[in-house]
Amino acid sequence: MTTTRTQTAQPIDILLVEDNPGDVRLTEEAFKEGRIENNIHVARDGVEALAFLRKEGTFDDAPRPDLVLLDLNLPRMNGDEVLATLKADDELKSIPVVVLTSSKAEEDIVTSYKHHANAYLTKPIDPAAFIETVRSFEEFWFSVVRLPPVEDGR
Repeated sequence: MTTTRTQTAQPIDILLVEDNPGDVRLTEEAFKEGRIENNIHVARDGVEALAFLRKEGTFDDAPRPDLVLLDLNLPRMNGDEVLATLKADDELKSIPVVVLTSSKAEEDIVTSYKHHANAYLTKPIDPAAFIETVRSFEEFWFSVVRLPPVEDGR
C-alpha cells in the first residue's frame, strides 16, 4: 500500500546534504518555523548522503527521505556526483532532489538539470532572505507539489 505523506499526519522526511554548519542551522530554523511538520536529517558530505540513502553502516535504520536538499560544494564527493549517482539508481531515482547552493554559475545549473535535479535554488547571502527562500520552497514543495507516494514500512 502507498500513501502520500501530505495526505497523512506523518511528518515529511528531508535529507539536507550540507557541509556548512551555518547553512544547516538556518535551514533547520526556517523549517522549524514552517507550517509543515518535518524531520530534517543532515549529511555533511556526498559519501555520507549516499550511505544514508542506501541505508548503509550507521544509517541502516534511516528513513527514505521524501525530498533531498543538496548543496553542490561538498567534501569527499561533490553534489553533481551525488545527484548523478542517486538518479542512476533504480531504487532512489524517484526521490525529488532540489539543489540548494550558493553557485549562480550557468554551468552548474545546466549540469544539475542534466543530472535530473527537480529544481535549482541559489542560496541568498542575507540570512533573512535565506530563511524566506527556504520557507517559500517549503510552501511550494509540500503544499502545492504532489510528491511520489511512499511504500508503507519504508
